[in-house]
Amino acid sequence: MPSRFVCIYFPHLMTEWVMRRRQDLKGQPFVLAALDRGRMRITAVCPDVQRQGFRVGMAVADVRALIPQLQVVADLPGRAAKLLTALGHWATRFTPCVATHIPDGLCLDATGCTHLWKGETNYLEDIRKALALLGYTTHIAIAGTVGAAWALARYGKHPLSVIAPGEEKRALGPLPPAALRLEAAVVDRLQKLGLYTIGHFIDMGSAILRRRFGAGLPERIDQALGIKNEPLLPMQAVTPFQERLPCLEPVTTRYGIEMALQQLIELLCKRLAKEGKGIRKAIFKAWRIDHNLQAITIGTHLPSQQPAHLVKLFELKIDQLEPALGFEMFAIEAPQVEDIITLQNGFWHQKGLGNNRLAQLLDQLTGKLGPGIVHRYLPDEHYWPERSFREAASLHEQPATRWTDRPRPIRLLNNPEPVQVAAPIPDYPPMHFRYKGILHTIKKADGPERIEAEWWIREGEHRDYYIVENEHGERFWLFRLGHYDGTKPHRWYLHGFFA
Repeated sequence: MPSRFVCIYFPHLMTEWVMRRRQDLKGQPFVLAALDRGRMRITAVCPDVQRQGFRVGMAVADVRALIPQLQVVADLPGRAAKLLTALGHWATRFTPCVATHIPDGLCLDATGCTHLWKGETNYLEDIRKALALLGYTTHIAIAGTVGAAWALARYGKHPLSVIAPGEEKRALGPLPPAALRLEAAVVDRLQKLGLYTIGHFIDMGSAILRRRFGAGLPERIDQALGIKNEPLLPMQAVTPFQERLPCLEPVTTRYGIEMALQQLIELLCKRLAKEGKGIRKAIFKAWRIDHNLQAITIGTHLPSQQPAHLVKLFELKIDQLEPALGFEMFAIEAPQVEDIITLQNGFWHQKGLGNNRLAQLLDQLTGKLGPGIVHRYLPDEHYWPERSFREAASLHEQPATRWTDRPRPIRLLNNPEPVQVAAPIPDYPPMHFRYKGILHTIKKADGPERIEAEWWIREGEHRDYYIVENEHGERFWLFRLGHYDGTKPHRWYLHGFFA
């Protein structure tokens, strides 16, 4: 698929932005200005003032002498960049790959996107209309390279330009040298030599142009013609697995949202199935006609490419979307995917963690109760009970060691709590103990089980553990720390509770 790039040029970006916020300036001559070396200089001019021949960089006092009624609005450094960034995020409804061209343009990688609008002309027209509703005048061009699209958007004769693949050289011919984004000194030198259009020198050899005008000119020509690649630096990382769906009419009902969701997930799952991958995390995005972007996210415990299951997870959160006047664009993204595990091929016959039914149940619990509600633990290579396990990253992660075959409490305290114990010595279980002010009389006991730290850890004494049961049938896990010493009091701790 040939690359296609769209460049959007805003000839009056800042002045139109100001007019949106200050209706009193409508029909009035005004400029934006900032302090420069002690003088107020123009940073942007409205169309009326521009038609009278005034340009950016002129002193405000000089312009006001000729236009006494001129209104001056203070400009702030970096405001244009912030505005373009906001417009770039807004433009992600048309493509996920958007870059800013400071101070007056955007560039969109439209490769593979225009078919959703039934052609490139409709695609550009929709962008133009949407920006016009926001109050911005635009010149837009689409071509096979960033350089050609940039040149046509700023120096082309038409507000919408569609350059067919391979036609970049023909389209660039009538344009001035400045359309190649050259330095001012290089443009002046070309014009002094009578080279007023790109067509006058585009067929000259690279060696000749490099010798007379430097390396920048032949490089810009190669970029504009696609001979040399020009990377586009998007505002945000592009998710490789995603699908988009524009709407002919605004969608306001849950049923309409579910239909769009179903269609997008089916398309994405078909693509993932071809590559042998499944979704671990997915984001459903919806753009409202008032430019508000909303999103809901789901996660899975095993990589999944089953549309019915994924739709069910999203349906648990659809009520979080607020359509208001309606959604005009939907998208599904999968920022985290994994290879499908082989054992999933026979999931109806699998048991335990390999069973996809269990994974789906865990996904639904997480969707209803929130992330972090489901945990899986694996044995770890430590003897101390509180360090003998760790949380698994996924359902299919395999343990590095085996669980102990000795009984362990269903609830283990992170930090053993000291208790008061009465016990015969030296190795008899306790007769009773007091925990949080309550006295427990021991009726049954089993032990001791001695647990020591690893040989390379010399801190801490060994522990002698006992399983004890009180008069009410409650069972506890107690241990005595260290060897018995008749000169010191015994140190006993409660470490866990059995079911």
